[in-house]
Amino acid sequence: MAAARKRKQNLVIVESPAKVKTIKKFLGNNYDVAASYGHVRDLPKSRMGIDVDNDYEPKYITIRGKGELLADLRKKVKKADCIYLATDPDREGEAISWHLIAALKLDEMKDKKISRITFNEITKRAVTESLKNARDIDTNLVDAQQTRRILDRVVGYRISPLLWAKVKRGLSAGRVQSVALRMIGDREDEISAFIPQEYWTLDAVLTAKGQSKPFTVHYCGRIGEDGKPVKEELENKEHVTGIIEAIDGARFYVYDVRKSERTRKSPLPFTTSTLQQEASKALGFSTQKTMRIAQQLYEGVEIKGSGTVALITYLRTDSTRISAEAQAAASDYILKNYGSEYLLTQEKNGKSEGKIQDAHEAIRPTDLTNEPASIKDSLSRDQYRLYRLIWNRFIASRMSAARYEVLQVKVAADKYLFNASQSRQLFDGFQCVYTQCENEEKGEKLSVKLDRDSVLNFVEFDPKQHFTQPPPHYTEASLVKALEEQGIGRPSTYAPTITTILARHYIVKEDKNLYMTEMGEVVNSMMMRAFPSIVDPAFTAQMEGLLDGVAEGTVKWKTVIENFYPDLDEAVKQAEIDLEKVKIADEETDEVCENCGRKMVIKYGPHGKFLACPGFPDCHNTKPYYEKIGVLCPKCGKEIVVKKTKKGRKYYGCLGNPECDFMSWQKPSARKCPECGGMMLEKGNRLVCENRDCGHVENKPEE
Repeated sequence: MAAARKRKQNLVIVESPAKVKTIKKFLGNNYDVAASYGHVRDLPKSRMGIDVDNDYEPKYITIRGKGELLADLRKKVKKADCIYLATDPDREGEAISWHLIAALKLDEMKDKKISRITFNEITKRAVTESLKNARDIDTNLVDAQQTRRILDRVVGYRISPLLWAKVKRGLSAGRVQSVALRMIGDREDEISAFIPQEYWTLDAVLTAKGQSKPFTVHYCGRIGEDGKPVKEELENKEHVTGIIEAIDGARFYVYDVRKSERTRKSPLPFTTSTLQQEASKALGFSTQKTMRIAQQLYEGVEIKGSGTVALITYLRTDSTRISAEAQAAASDYILKNYGSEYLLTQEKNGKSEGKIQDAHEAIRPTDLTNEPASIKDSLSRDQYRLYRLIWNRFIASRMSAARYEVLQVKVAADKYLFNASQSRQLFDGFQCVYTQCENEEKGEKLSVKLDRDSVLNFVEFDPKQHFTQPPPHYTEASLVKALEEQGIGRPSTYAPTITTILARHYIVKEDKNLYMTEMGEVVNSMMMRAFPSIVDPAFTAQMEGLLDGVAEGTVKWKTVIENFYPDLDEAVKQAEIDLEKVKIADEETDEVCENCGRKMVIKYGPHGKFLACPGFPDCHNTKPYYEKIGVLCPKCGKEIVVKKTKKGRKYYGCLGNPECDFMSWQKPSARKCPECGGMMLEKGNRLVCENRDCGHVENKPEE
């Protein structure tokens, strides 16, 4: 009897151990699944690791602590006939597979078949399909990741030592993080320089004959000489008073009534960026938390009765594309649970940038039968909330638009026009499943029925003074949106970028808003002065375009480095000369150390400046540093100084605190308001009275 043919043994290597259990149940007994626990090789931490004199060759080493893991993988490789590298389906995953080949010396094993497989979701169909479509390593993707790594390394290792020398050790400068920091700084400068502009609104309260309920109409302009409405803004109190006097005693009548229908289209399914933004707004999640929980949902969660189940597709993508199978499944679900009128009949085209990310799908559930409510007991509270958000958004994206009837009414008095409107939902469409935070309906504004024959009675005027508001501080969500819009970074970089500048104490987060710390101001100032191109958003976006070119095979990776490094090297050398003249740290003050009598100096800690005795280590005396601005507190007469909140946000407070509670977010001026005697606050090159009812503004005197 012929000996039974030996079955081939297969080894599948993934990145995360969490995936091992999920994937193992899809494959037969002749498949082993192991994890690399992320990267196994990287550039050394102790030096730059880029040989700039030898064609910019990177010097990779085995990551410390990975020796035992690699030894175990080698044993598994030895037993296998076929090795499938199944790391994440992006540039980073491609590079990890490439490093695994080198670390395990797979390219030397001629008797074994080495293949690369990728899947966008961890389901049996996707995994088995990927095995049928195994391929070689895509060196273009590897080169793109390697180029990003080298660019980030040379920026960090050449610039960071300048920060250590002039500020404090442990600081870092990064290619993308420095741009993000600059954007936050630019926004704060905008806010500080903002001059509020006065404007007014004028409402008229009316009743309609036969209806007791009053309603409000809003001034919008006047009737022009040609009989057409002319829009008009109300600039000041005198303007409003003049209109009220002109209308006094005039008859109010319905000038125009128009009905129209509008639609609100269903949203696109989530990309990494839009998921981070919506999770921040709807759930209050940080970008880091969103990605951590999404990773858990992607890798697999233990579901009662089903074992480990991967609930969503790959979470790092900027594509809104949906596979034909997923579209068909969504259509069936919507038809069954909502009816044909709720089904989207025309396919939407969404923006997707970059070849690699568009190879993925949008973020969606892997199986619509895993409804959020049905598996709620198997998920943590945060997992459930994020999964429900993703599930609802995907279903909504395949549903028809919501429809509204809009009634717009114009009311005239003499030649002056007022308007009011209301909207009534005719069909809820996708909104029966999902409503975006920023698109929630405000509700109707007109509470009565009006037509051209309605007789109106005047009740009263309601004039109000307003001031324009500065642009809002960045939140994590709005910063991610701005980074994406300007082409800075990619889906995998948004969360790490924000996490890094928070961890470095360059920025702080208070009530979701991001504020620059004193440390961040120093670092940003140095980067702006010495390395303007590095912190230029347009330049960084251009570099991202070149990285995409490398991934597509149209740009050589060494060409990118060759064009970048010499300019960086020259800028670093010039900065070293220029910054020698700049004294940032250890500035001597007039404050005397109580312990030894030396004059204390300014040093930098994790949260900014503090006073320290220069006699360290003999004298360990330190104390808080308060920068005086030469203005006395209007409440108690003591000095006003620069202070910081517990999280590091700068404000101006009284040195007499806690006895005196004076504080201001804007820098106070020694000049008093000539109109009301109040304190004047500095806003850019203008002085603005703190009393908004006064509103006095003047140019800041030259120093």
